[in-house]
Amino acid sequence: MAAISLTKVQETAPALVSLYKSAGVSLTKHGLEGTRAAVYLVVDYSGSMKPYYRDGTVQALADRVLGLSAHLDDDGTVPVVFFSTDVDAVTEIALADHQGRVERIVAGLGHMGKTSYHLAMDAVIDHYLDSGARHPALVVFQTDGGPVNRLAAERYLCKAARLPLFWQFVGFGDPGSRQFEYLRKLDELAVPDKRAVDNAGFFHAGRDPRQVSDAELYDRLVGEFPKWLVAARAQGIVRPRH
Repeated sequence: MAAISLTKVQETAPALVSLYKSAGVSLTKHGLEGTRAAVYLVVDYSGSMKPYYRDGTVQALADRVLGLSAHLDDDGTVPVVFFSTDVDAVTEIALADHQGRVERIVAGLGHMGKTSYHLAMDAVIDHYLDSGARHPALVVFQTDGGPVNRLAAERYLCKAARLPLFWQFVGFGDPGSRQFEYLRKLDELAVPDKRAVDNAGFFHAGRDPRQVSDAELYDRLVGEFPKWLVAARAQGIVRPRH
């Protein structure tokens, strides 16, 4: 059973109904129907991301993540972290107020900087711990390039492996770019030598992520989550199902 019903989505966010339905199909396919989890969105606000904000790609991703979140979390909101050289904003996007929300947030932000993954990860960890959440979290972490501090990003990911957080990295831009070699390595960090469990996934959404179908995007967003849940429960990182 979804956390938020189709009827409620139809009433509060009619534009997201088809996304909500597509997300439901993917969750069922991956054995996640009825699962409860917080869903976070982390968005790259570095200078090279400007075209993706301008053409609505970032808003489209936020809408898709909201459609997914409605199945997993009953509060109807997704906490969102915008990051560049620093953390630019920690805010949220709600079902009832999703249209044009990214544009409104970005209007209040300053200069677009570089990419400090570890600061964005720290902001998510703080938010999650402060929220007193009882359920695990799926963190959709979007970026169009590698981090300014690779060592710090790796250290944060390895430390966070002891927390009930799964990091699903999503690349925007040129699939052949060497910028993403780091994320592929991050995805494959050794277990248990470096981290307690494999707590991250990575996929590339291409130069125009809006061309990725809803079905494919949701399959990629939740594809590795079930395996992590099993491993994290076995290690006592995520509470066992009752």
